[in-house]
Amino acid sequence: MRVPSQFYLEGTNLQALIDARNTPSLPGADIVLVVSNRKAAYGLTRAAQAIPPIPTAYLALQPYLKANPTKTRQDYDAEIARVVVRAKPDLVVLAGWMHIMSEDFLDFLTGDRALDSAEPVSHPIPVINLHPALPGAFDGANAIERAYEAFQKGEIKHTGVMVHRVIKEVDRGKPVIVKEVEIKDGEPIEVFEERLHKVEWEVIVQATAQVLEETN
Repeated sequence: MRVPSQFYLEGTNLQALIDARNTPSLPGADIVLVVSNRKAAYGLTRAAQAIPPIPTAYLALQPYLKANPTKTRQDYDAEIARVVVRAKPDLVVLAGWMHIMSEDFLDFLTGDRALDSAEPVSHPIPVINLHPALPGAFDGANAIERAYEAFQKGEIKHTGVMVHRVIKEVDRGKPVIVKEVEIKDGEPIEVFEERLHKVEWEVIVQATAQVLEETN
């Protein structure tokens, strides 16, 4: 089973997947590629230091557009899709990827649209995303901070973490795994965030294993 992982800066969710490879939590799985749109993402280092090392790719939107003045945001997303498709994954895991992809990206991975200079997609490649909120709550960026603020205002009693299938609406795909996370009275946001991240590390592995089993 082949999984490319995409992530943000620290790469701790990626590390959870690296540590779970070929264990009872994620048996028979490998990570074939790590893609980042942030050059400083520590996940690139985590991938390079893994045993064996995991191939990486870096491609940021603005440098890409600057180097290719006739290209568009859709062209960039197509290039990301091309990089992913060439790795021939069974699953794409968005583990902290903060760039919202265009609709074309998913069409390329499902095979609904063909990529130039790339092998045709033989079967749809599912995409899942880790989001630190419950379904339908705090879609988009800064979900942890927004949930913590809502708790302080008495608007919510708890929040959570979910891994969901990626569709064209942001953070609205069908949940694969959902877990509630308590926010404690008087708890500093840093302590709450640390507890929530530990739940993220568990559910990203569980959801990856579940979708791979369904796919294969």
